Amino acid sequence: MCGRFGAEREYVQLALRYQAVVKAIDPGPRYNVAPTDPVPVVVAHEGERYLTHHRWGLVPHWAKDLSIGARMINARAESVGTLPAFRESFATRRCIIPATRFYEWQRVGNAKQPYAILRSDGFPMSFAGLWASWSDPRTRERVLSCAIVTTTANAMMAPLHDRMPVILEDDALGMWLDPSLTDTSALLQMLVPCADDVLFAYAVSPRVNDVRNDGPDLVAPLAVAQGEAHATVTEQLSFEG
Repeated sequence: MCGRFGAEREYVQLALRYQAVVKAIDPGPRYNVAPTDPVPVVVAHEGERYLTHHRWGLVPHWAKDLSIGARMINARAESVGTLPAFRESFATRRCIIPATRFYEWQRVGNAKQPYAILRSDGFPMSFAGLWASWSDPRTRERVLSCAIVTTTANAMMAPLHDRMPVILEDDALGMWLDPSLTDTSALLQMLVPCADDVLFAYAVSPRVNDVRNDGPDLVAPLAVAQGEAHATVTEQLSFEG
């Protein structure tokens, strides 16, 4: 599962990273993105890539109201091609959801300790995503929404959670975004855990548990386990265009 993440890169950087045209106002760095928030997505249309915003929590076109989206933040790779809520989007409406980090929680006694998970190379993560378009039956307002595809955990993630987002490497982005690609067997082969050394994790403040909290203090490394630092890494967020 992925229920919280950080989207901290400037949109001009993301546009260069994904060779996309920006179609949304940059909200600035967000360290604690939660379900139903607007999130950055990269979509492809008629050979062009666009960086825009979609509501996190997929709302199928047949939904009666928006509330279903709060339960549709993740789409399991094992059933993404068969569940009615996701199969149409999987076939023709795939996207990339850029993220700097995501969070998972590990039980420590009676409490849950949050951990931030990032790429070891400092680049943004490219979550495999799905998107949908829904129209409010009363107002006719169009709502674009998305979900993150998840898969089984790799060895690095397993102590924290049994699921993780599908993180696409650069050579897979074009195929994933191509709406004309309907070979579901080829797409399903992409929905696997990343290599164990692609990511690293470190403990962060429990303040991230509250979606009302935001800011860089949430991602400072936290000492855990009898005062010993779980990680003493210095985050590397260098960008190479």
